[in-house]
Amino acid sequence: MTEAGTRGVYAASDPLTEQMEELQFVLGEGPCWEAFSLRRPVLVPDLGGVSPTRWPMYIPAVHDSGIRAVFSFPLQMGAMRLGVLDVFRKRTGSLTGEELADALAFAYVTMTALLDHHEEAATKGSGDVLADAGEHHAELFQAQGMVMVQLGVTIGEAMTRMRGYAFAHGRRLDDVARDVVARRLHFDRDLS
Repeated sequence: MTEAGTRGVYAASDPLTEQMEELQFVLGEGPCWEAFSLRRPVLVPDLGGVSPTRWPMYIPAVHDSGIRAVFSFPLQMGAMRLGVLDVFRKRTGSLTGEELADALAFAYVTMTALLDHHEEAATKGSGDVLADAGEHHAELFQAQGMVMVQLGVTIGEAMTRMRGYAFAHGRRLDDVARDVVARRLHFDRDLS
């Protein structure tokens, strides 16, 4: 996540955590979004104890996955925000002091790596830290533009429509974007 609006999963340790990250991105809610916007860690030792109004779509979906706790750490240095590091756990409970220190160290290392990537990208003329993260990001942005044109809506509305479609059909947003770019999915005619 960046101030410029880049959103998406940069890296995940395993398929389940990637799915949980993708879910937050598709739904537009969850601890990752909250940590980014509040600029502070969001520590949820028991997702079952979270009010359903806090993240009404995320909580039931994440519960079904077996995840019981999540700890989100914003990746920021001063005013610069580059994303969020999420730590998921299949059992409830707060982080121990040592686990919290480890998570903060991982967040620092991740922030440093992203800043190094940013510096390298700036040297090569690219201004967005995450824009070079992978081909799927470019494909997502391309699909967003195609949906914008197909429906005659704003770029933000196009992303909202793609997220809604991904959620309603139980698909990853990247897969929906791939189908839009390959012209297998047309929001102006396939969804009428």
